[in-house]
Amino acid sequence: MVQTVEAALRALSGGSATAASLLAACVERICNRGGEGARAFPHGVSMAAQKQAAAVDMLRDQGVAGPLAGLPISVKDLFDVQGDVTRAGASFVLPEVPARADAVAIARLRAAGAVFVGRTNMTEFAYSGVGINPHYGTPRNPYDRAVGRIPGGSSSGAAVSVTDGMALAAIGSDTGGSCRIPAALCGITGFKPTASRIPLQGAVPLSASYDSVGCLANTVACCAAIDAVMAGDAASPVKPLPLAGVRLAVPTQLVLDGMEDVVARAYQQALGALSAAGALLQEVCFGSWERLADITAHGGLVAAEASAWHGELLAVHADRYDPRVLSRIRLADQQRAADYLRMHAHRAALCRQADEELAQFDAVVLPTVPIIAPRIQDLEGDEAFFNANRLLLRNPAIANMLDLCALSVPCHQPGDAPVGLMLFGRHQTDRHLLALGLSVEAALQRSTR
Repeated sequence: MVQTVEAALRALSGGSATAASLLAACVERICNRGGEGARAFPHGVSMAAQKQAAAVDMLRDQGVAGPLAGLPISVKDLFDVQGDVTRAGASFVLPEVPARADAVAIARLRAAGAVFVGRTNMTEFAYSGVGINPHYGTPRNPYDRAVGRIPGGSSSGAAVSVTDGMALAAIGSDTGGSCRIPAALCGITGFKPTASRIPLQGAVPLSASYDSVGCLANTVACCAAIDAVMAGDAASPVKPLPLAGVRLAVPTQLVLDGMEDVVARAYQQALGALSAAGALLQEVCFGSWERLADITAHGGLVAAEASAWHGELLAVHADRYDPRVLSRIRLADQQRAADYLRMHAHRAALCRQADEELAQFDAVVLPTVPIIAPRIQDLEGDEAFFNANRLLLRNPAIANMLDLCALSVPCHQPGDAPVGLMLFGRHQTDRHLLALGLSVEAALQRSTR
């Protein structure tokens, strides 16, 4: 199975693979009864996928090929795909009719020649970092699968579709870490762009303030290629940024609390690899981070904006919601309009402060999440579930709250539990962060061989 976008495009252009053959390999894995296909793709393979692949192959034969022509990509069940029903991981939708048009990001991928394998499972309405779905089942993490560990969320099926070769890349959303958390826990790469980089039209919202359209894949280069198309970025491909002299901030507050030993070891080894490659590491304590709690009371902006969107649905279908998702939406019942407006203004001030604090650095480096993937059975109780959810969201959500771009790359030793190293970049420095990510990825791979 081809593992990267670059290798797949090379095989397609060289004639050793076709869109149809790449799709067939993915479908075979999805339909394997001993695999995770039924949980990762609860609604099955897209009925249009074969026709889409055939059309791409016909166009390629005629010398017409978009930048992603023939690549099999999975789509989180949050985005409208023309002809498909968008359920957002819920057991109900209103109205239950196929989408009349693609979401903007999906339309751009389609125009580039991507083949949509199917819609991936997710946390209901994207409101959790754990990845458990009581309606359609929970895809098992590829690490220690017999034990049954969480994949991370909310883009749970997206991550597993990539790790198991059921897609070459996956489209997800990221409101508090929903691309980076499952990427870190499953041992792949996840990218969250600056929120305004990719339009949100055609995606079921969680929080208008924090939502962004991201992607998951096996490498940074894969994510960069997918992101460029979704962003409508016609610039030249991202090239590695040399690590020698790169200024990396290493935060000492908050993000290291509660870190498990296996994560701490991988993180320290990763910092050592970056330092050995010439990066300049400086421990810092950001003032803006100390004030983030001021915009999280009673669920913060996310709960307030989710509550507003779900109002009519809750009036009719509250009993059909995942109770844990419902409880988080209803945190907003304790907010007043004045609270929401104050949080909005305070967040804007924190974003400005964070941008000034980051001006002297090329990126911030920190653990994506402080723990490895817990076992699903250990999160059956609400207390354990919400404790895990809090830890998983804590670090990645900083980038959403401060409107930064962020990248998670694997940094664990082969055979160990997956651990992610996360990079934060300033607002609208996405391509710079991806260029840096290419070199960080290479340095980490050298150190873990």
